[in-house]
Amino acid sequence: MLTKRRTAAGVSMVGVALLLAAACSGGGTKSTTTGASGPANRAANVNASGSPTKGGTLKLIGNADVDHLDTAAAYYTTTSTLMRSFTRQLFAYPASTNTTTANTPAADVATQVPTKSNGGISSDGKTYTIHIRQGVKWDTSPARQVTASDFVLGFKRLCNPTQNSVGAPGYYEGVIAGMDTYCKGFAKVPATVGAFKSYINGNQISGIQATDASTLKFTLVKPAGDFLNILALTFSSAAPTEYLNYLPDSADFRQHTVSDGPYSIAKYVPNQSYMLDRNPAWSQSADPIRHQYPDHIQVTLGPDENGVQQQIQAGTQDLQWDTTVPTTDVPKLKSTNDARLGIYPNFDTNPFLTFNMQSPNNGGALKKVAVRQAIAYAIDKVALGQIYGGPTLNTPLNQVVPPGNVGYQKYSMYQTPGNRGDAAKCKTMLKDAGYPNGLTLKDVYRTSGKHPAVYQSVQADLAKCGITVKGTPSAASDYYGKYLSDPTAARSGVWDISEPGWVPDWFGNNARAIIEPLFDGRNYGPGSTNWGDYNNAAVNADIDKALAADTPAAAAPYVHSADLQIMKDAAFVPFQTQSTPLFRSTRVHNAIESPFTAAYDITQVWLNPSS
Repeated sequence: MLTKRRTAAGVSMVGVALLLAAACSGGGTKSTTTGASGPANRAANVNASGSPTKGGTLKLIGNADVDHLDTAAAYYTTTSTLMRSFTRQLFAYPASTNTTTANTPAADVATQVPTKSNGGISSDGKTYTIHIRQGVKWDTSPARQVTASDFVLGFKRLCNPTQNSVGAPGYYEGVIAGMDTYCKGFAKVPATVGAFKSYINGNQISGIQATDASTLKFTLVKPAGDFLNILALTFSSAAPTEYLNYLPDSADFRQHTVSDGPYSIAKYVPNQSYMLDRNPAWSQSADPIRHQYPDHIQVTLGPDENGVQQQIQAGTQDLQWDTTVPTTDVPKLKSTNDARLGIYPNFDTNPFLTFNMQSPNNGGALKKVAVRQAIAYAIDKVALGQIYGGPTLNTPLNQVVPPGNVGYQKYSMYQTPGNRGDAAKCKTMLKDAGYPNGLTLKDVYRTSGKHPAVYQSVQADLAKCGITVKGTPSAASDYYGKYLSDPTAARSGVWDISEPGWVPDWFGNNARAIIEPLFDGRNYGPGSTNWGDYNNAAVNADIDKALAADTPAAAAPYVHSADLQIMKDAAFVPFQTQSTPLFRSTRVHNAIESPFTAAYDITQVWLNPSS
């Protein structure tokens, strides 16, 4: 299961995904306080005081359209910004400047968060009973209540064979009883509206039942301490019966979305624009998470990040859609304490160096721990950080788990002076490993954004310790499918090293969103995100214990233990964790950044009454 979201490559905001940054003070930039697990608070980039005002049109501007407009497959961070406005889940993450609150699932369409003490979770941790909040309605004509059956339909649509979603159903198969069997059957269904409707209506997922219109019962294969986080993903949204009339995410589907959130998509011109209007069926009393302040939300697509920045600074647009502040603009905005600038930690590891441990090149050198350890000493992480804006926006990272995620503990197993690399140590270790004349490695890299510069930086670092790196350029659209996630390409030695990135799909209890997808050796195969085919029995055992843990505190020791072993094995080389610079117009009030979208939550914003 991939995260946009969750490889940083998957997001349309290149290099954004969801780190510990130095506290940034003044002028509306984010301030953080830090502890053992990372930042404790996320400052809202609010603009003036006063009570929220309704009315006006919130204007967003950016470069590209969403990946999918269907919750069954939508995965980009930008898509999640849009989904926040017109979809609902059983649980969702509150907009908050407190990191713990912002990363803890709260009741959304559910009436309460289930626990063992309130009877919502069985004593063995395998059965969840969830009740539906009354007053949550679809914007149909006439409006109607969202039911438990609507959520069942949402889950049944997840593994339809027309969509290539790397996130769903991966988080559900092997977790919810019967999901594997249901999805295997769906994979054989012809891609027609009639065949899909027949299969969905004629087959059940044994572990998901609507016991009545307002009650859902989930049965798990085994206890999963992060199940509420899984239910808070946009994949877990309710789906109206109208969606059975269209192939998932087809052109027809995209013109007939149905909303149970505060806004509805009134007009959509693919690759050009969106216009969202207030959903008249929505009620604030039935939504504890979102608000409905502006009358309309307008999204304009096309400009690059420089054009976007210019328009927001001029006041003709309000917020970024899928871009960030150009890194060259950040120093000046900071030096003038521009109140419109906010800098927010992403809690990511992006980019990093991954090894193809199956490569036959150099006599299978990358299978050897000592060779990978030597390379770990070679990288100048400060130079890589400069590509992404320098120390204001990037902090060198020396372990698997970034700050802000379960199991984070700061340590460095391959420390170099000032994180600038140690070519001499790399050379010595390579010689001791049996490679006194160095190696020749194939590096597949993306040709878009900052990726060529990252490749060149790595190439220069490895050259200093006697390693020749030859580049294989790849279009972003081919990068994962043709190279990293293709076992055949790996085994044939098409590539040796590469520089992807990773942003977890959720925070808090999220071993399943970092350690498991990247390093669980039991999941390797086509589409895997364990790109190097790393496999260590001790790590796999720690993963199982972390996933079964009831709380983040209980999971943390196992995650850290896995982190230590992965770094001992030099399974990858972390480079840095990033921060995202965002900008807003002076019209915008209550701009609260969401760690899940690396953007401001559009359901919290209100506008100047006079604008």
